[in-house]
Amino acid sequence: MSLHPSVAAVRLAVRRMLADLEPGDTVVVACSGGADSLALLAATVFEATRASWQVIGAIVDHGLQEGSAEHSDRVAAQMRALGVSESVTARVTVEAPGLGPEAAAREARYAVLAEIAERFDARVVLLGHTLDDQAETVLLGLARGSGGRSLSGMRRAFEVYRRPLLDLSRSDTETACLIEGIESWNDPHNSDERFARVRVRAKVLPLLEDELGPGVAASLARTADLLRADSEYLDEVATAALDSARDDGSLSVSALAGLPDAIRTRVLRMAAAEAGALTGELFHPHVLEMDRLVSDWHGQKWVELPGHVRVHRKHGHLVFEPNSG
Repeated sequence: MSLHPSVAAVRLAVRRMLADLEPGDTVVVACSGGADSLALLAATVFEATRASWQVIGAIVDHGLQEGSAEHSDRVAAQMRALGVSESVTARVTVEAPGLGPEAAAREARYAVLAEIAERFDARVVLLGHTLDDQAETVLLGLARGSGGRSLSGMRRAFEVYRRPLLDLSRSDTETACLIEGIESWNDPHNSDERFARVRVRAKVLPLLEDELGPGVAASLARTADLLRADSEYLDEVATAALDSARDDGSLSVSALAGLPDAIRTRVLRMAAAEAGALTGELFHPHVLEMDRLVSDWHGQKWVELPGHVRVHRKHGHLVFEPNSG
């Protein structure tokens, strides 16, 4: 009996993403109980058997929905039934001043996944984001006017995290679960149109597909790949420029003024993030106001940044400092 194409595609994506691992390495798979993460987990367990890896299934309970603890216990049992070496349930408190609920939950989730990876000495943590998730991210970034950084979408790999499924559709993961007899969970938040991402998923992308023809999601995801290479290169240049502009804890205005606009604005954003500004709330207007301290200086006092950070110009330097007011 031949292997169903969707099951084969998920397994191949995992195999390629983990090609650099050695026998005995440990892999953490973040699993919510949805089709994407369960298909990813099942494929990873299958590949691990062949490659002698240890697979840790991890579910993070944010406590944001009634019955979340019971759901986490069900998913943990499901992960064990799929053959993980060990399942871990982590319960977190979602509290991040200055962030919305989605961003705060994401911060808490990544923090606890990093702790789990360290605990098990894992080489990688796998995340189940798909091509559809990537398309939604790009479209939201475009709508918000967030610039090339947002349009480049989600990275395929960063720190210990990897996303094997970014070239596969949500339909692929749902079909893989169906073929393998895996019962997946539909998060109620995924149909709650109070969230912009849900509206993009349920209304905007289907409308674009209807009006422009099929393949819009794939085209948006491809755009992210193309822009990411450019953005990563510019970030490398900006990192070097930031180091050159440093002067005793501040940034030299003359050094900044000599930079091309595309590099200078990146440098300012990086410096703000280093000073403690909330990157999830640091938008282009903030960066433009910082840039005016360099390129359009006429005695203005300071710029307030999200995260209680203030930047002002003093004696030819930009100074970032906490704002406790």
